[in-house]
Amino acid sequence: MAILLSCQDLTKSFGSRPLFEGLSFGLSDGERTGLIGPNGAGKSTLLKILAGQETPDGGSITPRRGLRLGYLAQQDRFEAAPQGWSVRDEVLKALEDTGLETHEAERRADGGISAAGFTDPAQQVNVLSGGWRKRLAILSQTVREPDLLLLDEPTNHLDIEGVLWLERFITELKFSFLVVTHDRAFLERVTNRVIELNKRYPEGHFSSAGNYSRFLENREAFFESQASLEGSLRNVVRTEIAWLRRGARARMTKQKAHIERAGELIEELSELEYHNAQGRAVSIDFTAGDRQANRLIRAVKIEKSMGGRKLFGPLDLTLGPGEKLGLLGGNGSGKTTLLKMLAGQLAPDSGTLKLADGLRVAVFDQHRARLNLDHTLKRALCGNGEFVTYKGANIHVRKWATRFLFRAEQMEMPLRMLSGGEQARVLIAGFMLEPADVLLLDEPTNDLDLQSLEVLENSMQEFPGALVLVTHDRYLLERVSRRLLALDGRGNTEFFADLAQWENWTLEQQAGTGTAVKPAPAAAQGPSAKESRELKAAVRKLESEMQTAERQAEKARLALEDPAIATDSGELAGRQKKLDAALARVEDLFARWSELHEAGEKK
Repeated sequence: MAILLSCQDLTKSFGSRPLFEGLSFGLSDGERTGLIGPNGAGKSTLLKILAGQETPDGGSITPRRGLRLGYLAQQDRFEAAPQGWSVRDEVLKALEDTGLETHEAERRADGGISAAGFTDPAQQVNVLSGGWRKRLAILSQTVREPDLLLLDEPTNHLDIEGVLWLERFITELKFSFLVVTHDRAFLERVTNRVIELNKRYPEGHFSSAGNYSRFLENREAFFESQASLEGSLRNVVRTEIAWLRRGARARMTKQKAHIERAGELIEELSELEYHNAQGRAVSIDFTAGDRQANRLIRAVKIEKSMGGRKLFGPLDLTLGPGEKLGLLGGNGSGKTTLLKMLAGQLAPDSGTLKLADGLRVAVFDQHRARLNLDHTLKRALCGNGEFVTYKGANIHVRKWATRFLFRAEQMEMPLRMLSGGEQARVLIAGFMLEPADVLLLDEPTNDLDLQSLEVLENSMQEFPGALVLVTHDRYLLERVSRRLLALDGRGNTEFFADLAQWENWTLEQQAGTGTAVKPAPAAAQGPSAKESRELKAAVRKLESEMQTAERQAEKARLALEDPAIATDSGELAGRQKKLDAALARVEDLFARWSELHEAGEKK
C-alpha cells in the first residue's frame, strides 16, 4: 500500500507536560485507522498537527505530493451560519474549491444529502439538533472525497441510530481515514487498523492491523511479552547488583565494562518498569446497599407526556436486585425523563410507581449539574475536610485523588481547568461514595477513555443492586444489560433480549414491515433463523451473567474467610448471608441456562 502521510519523531507538550515524544508512524492508502488512548494522551492534538492546524514542538510530517486532506473537528461551527442558510447551501459551499463543474457539484451534493438521511435539503442549519448537525459536518468533509480524512470523535452527539447510520455510511467511503473515538463497537465494525497512544509503550504508541478485537488480542500478547521481559531483566539486574556489592575492582578494563553494563541494565529495567506502570486505570467500585427485597421499584401502567407529546406508556416495569436494564431511544424519546421517574424526582401522569421503603437511589447526571466549576479539585472530592469515607474507612483526599489518576499539582486547580474526562472522573469519585440499592446512569461514558470504560464496565456487571443504563456506547450496553427497553418517543415501548434483536426490529420498522423481532413458539418444521439467533443470544447473555455471578460469589466467600472478622459474630452472619445470596443467584442462573440449552437441543 502506498504511504499517504508519515510522521517522524513528533513531539508536543502542553505547558510543562509532554503529550507525546518521538512519535513515528505512517498512514497508507486503504487503511481505516482507529486512534485511541487515555485522556490527555494528545489524540485531538495529534489530529490537529496532521491537519496542519497546530505545529509540533519537534519532528516532521511528510505528506504524499498532492495529498487531499479532510479534517472533522469535535465542535462544529454552525452557530455562525447566516440566517436562512440551508443544508444544501452548506454542502455546496464545501465543494466550492474542488474543481467540479456546477452541475457535478450539485449532483454530488444531492446524492450526499440523501445518503446522510436528510429529507429536506432546504432545512435551515441553525435549527438542526446536535445529532443532525454532526451528520452535516461529516457530510461536508466526506463529500469532498479527500485522499485521507481525519475525524475527531465523529460519534459525539449521535444517538445509537445515528451511529448505525455512520457505520453504514463510512464503510462505503472509497478513501482512507483516521478516526479518534471511544466507541468500541464502532472500532470493531469499521476499522482495519488500530493505533493506541500511550506512554506505557516504549515507542509512545502501539499499532495493530485488524479491527478492535484483534487489537485487544495483539495488545495482550504485547503486555505479556513486556511483563516477561521485565521479570527476566529484573533477575539479570539482581545478579549484577549482587556482583557489584562484592566490591569489583573498577580499574580493570574488563571489570569497568561490566560495571557500565550493570548500570545500563538498571536504567533499562527502570525504563521498562515506567512504561509498564503507565497502564493504570481508574479503580471504580460502586457501593451497594444490603437490601435483599425482590422488588425495589415497581411501575404499573405508567405514562408520561411532555409539551403535549406522549413520550411513553402505558409501561409496566419491575426492578429487583441484580437487574441490569439498558434504555434505548433517540434524543428526546424520554430516556432521561424515565430515569427521573425511577429516581422519584418526577411523577407519572397516570399509573402507579412504587419505590421500596427507604430505597437509596444514586443518579449519575450526564449534564454534570452537580459540579461547581469554581471549586478546586480538592474541595470537589471531599468538601472542606481532608478525608473521604469509603466503605467505612477514612481515606486521605490525596490518596483518593490518586485513585482517579489525578496528580498532586491539580489539587488546588479549579474544575473548569480540567478536561471533560477529568470532570467525569470527579463525578464518578463522588458517585462511588453514595451507598445505593439502585444506580441510574445517564450517559456515564461521556469523555471517559477506554481504560476507564473497561473498569466501569466490570464494576457495573458486578454491582449486586438494580441498575438502569442510558448510553450510546453499544459495546458497554451489550456487555452490561440483561434486557433492553426501547422508547420511540411516540409513546411506544418494546423490550428486547439484546442489541442485535433491537437492530433487526429497527431495520424492519424502517422498511415499513411494522413487524418486531419477538420470541415465537417453535413451529413443527423447526426454529426460524430469527428464533435461532435469539436463542443463541440469550444463552450467551446468561453465560456472561453466570461468570459475573461466580466472581461475586468468590468475592463473598473470600470476605467470609477474612481472619480479621473471625470473632465478630454479627459481621460473620452478615457476610454469610451475602455468600448464600450470591450462591443462590449462581444456581438460579445455571438453572435458566440449562433450560435454554435443553430448549435449543430439542429444536
